[in-house]
Formats: sequence, C-alpha cells, structure tokens
Amino acid sequence: MTPPPSRTLLGPVGLVLIGILSVQLGAAIAKGLFGEISPTAMVWLRLATSAVVLVAVARPRFAGRSRQDWLIVLGFGLSLATMNWAIYQSFSRIPLGIAVTIEFIGPLTLAVLGSRRARDLVWVLLAGLGVALLGFQRTGLDVLGVAYALLAGAAWAAYILLSASTGRRWAGFDGLAVASLVAAAGMTLPAVLSAGSSLWDGRILLIGALVGLLSSVIPYSCELVALRSLRPAVFGILMSLEPAAAALAAIVVLQEHLSPLQWVAIACVVAASIGATRSGSAPGEHPSDHSAAPGTLAT
Repeated sequence: MTPPPSRTLLGPVGLVLIGILSVQLGAAIAKGLFGEISPTAMVWLRLATSAVVLVAVARPRFAGRSRQDWLIVLGFGLSLATMNWAIYQSFSRIPLGIAVTIEFIGPLTLAVLGSRRARDLVWVLLAGLGVALLGFQRTGLDVLGVAYALLAGAAWAAYILLSASTGRRWAGFDGLAVASLVAAAGMTLPAVLSAGSSLWDGRILLIGALVGLLSSVIPYSCELVALRSLRPAVFGILMSLEPAAAALAAIVVLQEHLSPLQWVAIACVVAASIGATRSGSAPGEHPSDHSAAPGTLAT
C-alpha cells in the first residue's frame, strides 16, 4: 500500500529542516567561542572533522585520475574553504542572521542567472531591497563583515557550480571527500598561526568537533536521505529558510536579537530566494538530475 502523500512528504521535509537547524546551531555555537579561539581556527576544526568523516565513509579512489579531475576537485576544495572561512569572518563582526542573509545573495544570483525570463528580475530587486534595508539601521553594520559575507556568497555560488562538475568526474561522494581534505589542508597553517597553542586545548577540540558534526556531518546526512525522495525545487525552497534559521539560532544561543526592520530585510531575501527557486525549477525534475552537493555545507 502506498503511504498517504502527507506522510511521504513529512519524512524528507523534516530531515531537511533538521539539517538546516543543525547547521545554524553549529554556527551559533562556533561564534560563542570566538572569544577563546579565532574564527579561522574554528573553521579548520569544522572542516577537519567533516573531512575525516567523509573520507572514512566514501573511501575515495585516487588512482587513475586525470589532470582535469584534480584541477576541478582542487577548485571545489578552494571554494569550500573560502566559503566557510569568509562566513565565519563575517559573523564574527556582524549578527549571524544578517551575515547568512547577505551570503544568500550568491546562490540567489546564480538561480536568477539560470533563468531566461525577464520577470525573474523581480527577485533580484526584492533581494536588493532586503540588503538595502539592512543598511538603514542607526548603528550601521561593520563594512568588513558585510564584505566577508558577500565573499562567502560568491564562494557559495562557485561551490554550487564546481560541485556539479566534480560530481560528473568523481563517483559517489569521492569528490566531496577529497575537496574536504583539500579545504582542511589549506586552512591548517592559517589556523595554527591564528590560534597558537589554544588550538590543541582539549575542550576546544571537542567543541570544534561538535561544530563539525552539527554544521556538516548531520545536515549532509539528513539531506542525503531526504533527496532520495524530495524534488530539488522543494529542497531549494526549504533551503531558502537558512537566513531565518540563522537568526533564530543566534537568538537562542547568543541572545543576538534583531530589530523589526532587520527581520523585514531577512523576509525579503527569503521570499526572493523562494521565488527564484520556484521560477528556475523544471517540471518533473528529480533529485537524480542534479549533481550538486547539498547546500548546508555552506554555513
């Protein structure tokens, strides 16, 4: 007997929502430690944790790879490292919810560029309105924090494109596992230089591993299962809730409250992302049509 549609949908949707909450909870916990360890070192702890788990699970095959295979996966790893490093630098300077909102401009722009309909420019305007509203607060925002969020958004867009290319050349999760190794290796020296001996404190290592599990391993696992039965268009719409989830996690963990105007700005970007996702999705598309890795590795 086929289960009712509501039950069929509830499972994968619930898993994606758990993944979204997990990644933002991990980000909030990470920010709470920035007084004890640098954002760069925390990024390394997250990337190292996810790399160890992914390599253990995927057991990637290295032999017989072409030069192009390696160039693509190295670029993928570079985008992964840049995306995570930049967003951690951003929310060390501005509220977490605002940083993720600005970062979302990257994949949103990519979604709109993938559309050939002029009417989809309304989503760009709506997102632009949301970002503009963030600048109307009397206290203003740290300019460098905003710049880092924009860099993270650009790296996220590159990550999406390179994820698809990697998926075509590396079977299964081999590409993501190797890219995670590349990202962690690239961040090792900056992490050691910025953190010094505090990087090897047992408590910091444990919390860093927890952040890695919450921000990468758990959400990736949830999305992996959910995408077996969830259409990419629905997945994309759910992922559009990331900025709001980040703001809520910051309130609960960090007591980082936003003004009503900032909530309106977040709502504009979320609405624009949902609209762009719906416009860019093709009827009848299926998760197997997409090579890109899940999106919550971004924050």
